[in-house]
Amino acid sequence: MSVSDEFTLDFARAERIGLEEAVFCAGKSAAQIDAILAAAVEREARFLLTRLDADKHAALQAAHRAALDYCPVSRTAVFGAARPVEGPARIAVVAAGTSDVPVAREALRTLAYQGCAATLVADVGVAGLWRLTRRLDEIRAHPVVICVAGMDAALPSVLGGLVAGAVIGVPTSVGYGVAAGGRTALDAMLASCAPGLAVVNIDNGYGAACAALRLLHTAERLRAAG
Repeated sequence: MSVSDEFTLDFARAERIGLEEAVFCAGKSAAQIDAILAAAVEREARFLLTRLDADKHAALQAAHRAALDYCPVSRTAVFGAARPVEGPARIAVVAAGTSDVPVAREALRTLAYQGCAATLVADVGVAGLWRLTRRLDEIRAHPVVICVAGMDAALPSVLGGLVAGAVIGVPTSVGYGVAAGGRTALDAMLASCAPGLAVVNIDNGYGAACAALRLLHTAERLRAAG
């Protein structure tokens, strides 16, 4: 059995749901990732790679590393031709703290891969609400807001009561002790009294970006049908 027998790529996903397949690299060996990228070369396909840590990136074949646009902060990479990013930005990615930025950047890189412009608003958590209020009008200008927060994860509830757009909460594993690797943040978002707050899994910036894109794509289809 060869490495190529260990995966089946979904090249038709974009036609079905409007989102291309991404390669989740955690749990995959460098040899498996190399084989996936070799298959992409044969199809002249492109891929977004997520959770690609620096050690695994360094272990890839030199030709594949050279073809990657790699971001060590978000642990994402783009393989193949970049898609032009078109604006104006309709999605704001709001990070409660600087420690939440890696997850926020995963969301931003996912959006950019799909050609969608977005705005990063970082370090506006509830420990200093003045930082949020001075940028609130900027955030409100976006119809979709991805809010990334760890520790007590109060920021999504605050934003949920202040902005009219869709708010997607992303709990992060940032925090001491009882933060429990993001479980406290997840529970806080799920228990929020802010109506209509949607929540994705812990540290899942990729999933939040995909949810935001589905919302925008649906709105575009409705406008076209109207």
